[in-house]
Amino acid sequence: MITGSIVALVTPMHVDGSLDWAALERLLDLHITSGTAAVGVTGTTGESATLSVPEHMAIIRHCVDYVSGRIPVIAGTGANATREAIELTRAAAEAGADACLLVTPYYNRPTQAGMYEHFRAIADAVAIPQLLYNVPARCGVDLANDTALALARHDNIVGIKDATGNMERARDLLARAPEGFAVYSGDDPTARELMLAGGHGNVSVTANVVPELMAALCRAAIAGDAEEAAALDERLAALTSALFLEPNPIPVKWALAHLGLIGPGIRLPLTPLDHKLEAVLRDALAGVTA
Repeated sequence: MITGSIVALVTPMHVDGSLDWAALERLLDLHITSGTAAVGVTGTTGESATLSVPEHMAIIRHCVDYVSGRIPVIAGTGANATREAIELTRAAAEAGADACLLVTPYYNRPTQAGMYEHFRAIADAVAIPQLLYNVPARCGVDLANDTALALARHDNIVGIKDATGNMERARDLLARAPEGFAVYSGDDPTARELMLAGGHGNVSVTANVVPELMAALCRAAIAGDAEEAAALDERLAALTSALFLEPNPIPVKWALAHLGLIGPGIRLPLTPLDHKLEAVLRDALAGVTA
């Protein structure tokens, strides 16, 4: 089981929107040396919604090949079409990914029964550890705890990324989850609380920018060191807030470009950070990285 800080990695791009492989390798090296527990690629923060299927598969293969076992790779392979999700998950397994992250089917708004059958079909089709990903604010559907826990009985479904920010629900998941089923936060502002309650880690946007600090926060919270975790969380609070001033990954890509780690590329329909917000994010960065 992976525990700790799992970065929800951005996908670096050139100004024209083409993939920047050299910058991607720099980011992977940064996380390998900064205490990050695993890299999550081709997810929400990685602009998966704008990647073609060949690009999606190529990024996963490139990351797996480049890290060469130095850090686990969790591949985002979810889709709102079950057949496409199976295709992506199978490709990730063949590429050597350590696990897959599968978002709830967006736009077509399936029922709980539909989501159960969707995830079960993928788990039946591909023998790789799979994490459910519930993010109602983006997807328009909400995977109920009862549905997630029913899916947890499948051997290939090993955990969930809960991005609801709802601690009552998270505690219920933790209380009822079977042994070996991991519960990760997908919400930086409430991640500390979830991990102190027994969660196994944080799939983090903030970790893109300050990987060592997020790794330290996760270690402290998972170990039950509430005082140290609170101090680190307070130090990160302004930055975490600023990274969500506009839809993710707009602010985090601006921050990484400001730090010289990637170029400014981002794909439509996302646009560069509003100039009026740059000073807020610049100050938040300075407060943490100084």
